[in-house]
Amino acid sequence: MNSSLSVSVESSRAVARIRTSPLLWVLLLGLLLGFAFQGSRGLWSPDEGRYVGVALQMMDSGNYLAPAYSPASLNFSKPPLTYWVIAASLHLFGRNTWAARMPYALAYLATLALLFAMGKRTSPSKPWLPSLVYATSLFTFFSANIISTDVLLTLTEGLAVFGFILHTWPQGDGERRRGLIVMWLGFGLAFLTKGPPGLLPLLSVIAFAATCGGARAVVRLLHPAGLVIFLLVGFTWYAVVILRYPGLLHYFLHQEVYGRIFTAMHKRHAGAFGWAVAFLPVLVLGTIPWWRGLARSVRDMLKPATWTQWRNERSIQLFLVLWFALPFVIFCLAQSRLPLYLLPLFLPLALFTASRMERTFDVGSPRTIGLLATWLVLLLATKAVAAYGFKTGVDNRHAAKQIAATMGAADYRALVFLEEATDTYAVEEQTLWGLRFYLNRPVYGIWWHSPDASTQLCSAIKAQETSLLLVDHDIPAANAQALLNSCGASVASAGNWRNNMLFLVHGVPK
Repeated sequence: MNSSLSVSVESSRAVARIRTSPLLWVLLLGLLLGFAFQGSRGLWSPDEGRYVGVALQMMDSGNYLAPAYSPASLNFSKPPLTYWVIAASLHLFGRNTWAARMPYALAYLATLALLFAMGKRTSPSKPWLPSLVYATSLFTFFSANIISTDVLLTLTEGLAVFGFILHTWPQGDGERRRGLIVMWLGFGLAFLTKGPPGLLPLLSVIAFAATCGGARAVVRLLHPAGLVIFLLVGFTWYAVVILRYPGLLHYFLHQEVYGRIFTAMHKRHAGAFGWAVAFLPVLVLGTIPWWRGLARSVRDMLKPATWTQWRNERSIQLFLVLWFALPFVIFCLAQSRLPLYLLPLFLPLALFTASRMERTFDVGSPRTIGLLATWLVLLLATKAVAAYGFKTGVDNRHAAKQIAATMGAADYRALVFLEEATDTYAVEEQTLWGLRFYLNRPVYGIWWHSPDASTQLCSAIKAQETSLLLVDHDIPAANAQALLNSCGASVASAGNWRNNMLFLVHGVPK
C-alpha cells in the first residue's frame, strides 16, 4: 500500500513539473512533431537519397574524409558534417529509415530548445512562444522531416546567434565571455555543414555591432579562443582535403562560391525574378498559421520612429530584423536559389513574430487551444498521408521494390544509371542514389553525353563484375549497345523498368 502511494505521489509530482515547466512542453511538442512517422516514409530523391547514399559510401569504404556518391564519383559540393551525422546514426541504430532521419528530428528538437533560450531575451514573459511559432509553421514542420543540410544548418546557425545574444544581452559577466565561445563554435559547425552560406548571420552580427557600438564593438567580437575554435572546427577538414586532392581549392572557389552566386550554372531559379519563384511561396504559405502575428510585426517594423528607438536602445528587435534581412537580400541577389535556403531565416521570423504577440497571445484560451489542437492534427495527418497514402516517382523505397520484383533472383553487385540529361548536375538530381539504402548495392550515375562516358561505364562494370545497367529511355538502344560492346562486356537484356531498359552486364574481372 505504501509502495502504491509512493508511486502515485511521484506520478503527481511528475505531472506537476510538466505543467509548471514550459520547456518540457516545448520538448514534448518537438518530440511529437519531429518523430511521428519519421521512419515510415521512404527516402525521396534527390536530396534524401543523395545524402544517405554518400553516408553509406563513407561507411562501406571507410573513407570519411572525401564524400562520394559511388566508389568512382567524389562529391565535394557540400562539407561532410551532414554525411557524418547520418553515418553515425546508421551505425548506432542500424540501416533503417528511422535512423537515417533521426539526426534531423533531434536537430529540430534542439532548435526548439535554442529558440526557448533565446525567447527569454526576446519575449521574456512567454519564452516558449518562439518555439511554438517555429514548430507549427508549415514550412519548418515539413522541412524538419526532410534529410538535407538545411535542418542541421539552422541548428548550428541558431547556436552561433544564441552565443551572440548571450554576449550582447548577458545576465551576468560569465555569459558575456562564454557567449563569444558559443558563437564562434556555432559558426565553425555551420561552415562545416554548408560552407560560406553558414556564415551569413555573421554579417548581421557585425552590422548590428557596428551600428550600435561602432568599431570597438566589432573588435570585441574577435575573441582569441573563439576564433581558434572556429578555425579548428570549420576549416580543418577543408585544409586536409585541399592538400590531399589537387585542384579542389579552385573547385570550391569557382564552382561552389562564384558559380552559385554569380552564374546560373546550377539552374536553380536564376534570373531577375527567380527569387520570387523560389522564396515568395515559402514566406506566404510557409508562415501559416501565423499570418496575423507576422502582419502585426511587419506593421510595427515599418514605423520610422521604431528604428530610431531600436538603435538608441540597442534593441534585440533591431538585431532580429538584421538577422533576417541581410541574408535574405543576399539569397535574392545570388543566382542559385532553393526554397530550403530560407529555413534558417525562420529563426528570426519566429522570434520577432513572438515578441510582437507576447502581450496578446493567450495559450490558455479555449479557442486558442482548440485551434492549435486542430492544426497539430492536420500537420500529423499530412505526415501520415505522405508516409502511407502517397506514392511518388521519387520514392526510392518504392522504386527499389519495383526493381527487386522485376529482377527476381538475378544476381548483380551494383546499379549503373546511364542518364540522358542536360549536364552532370542534372545527373546528380535524376539518379536514384537512395536505391543503395534499400538494395544494399553501390549506385553509379553516368551522363550519356559526357566525353568520358565510355570510360566511366567500363570502369564501373569492370570494378563490380556484374552490374544492373538502367538505360534512360531517351537513349537509343543501339547506341547503348555499342557503348557496352566497347567495354568488352557480356550483356543480357533484363526487361524494362519505368520505360527504361535494363541490362545485366558481366564485365571482365579486375
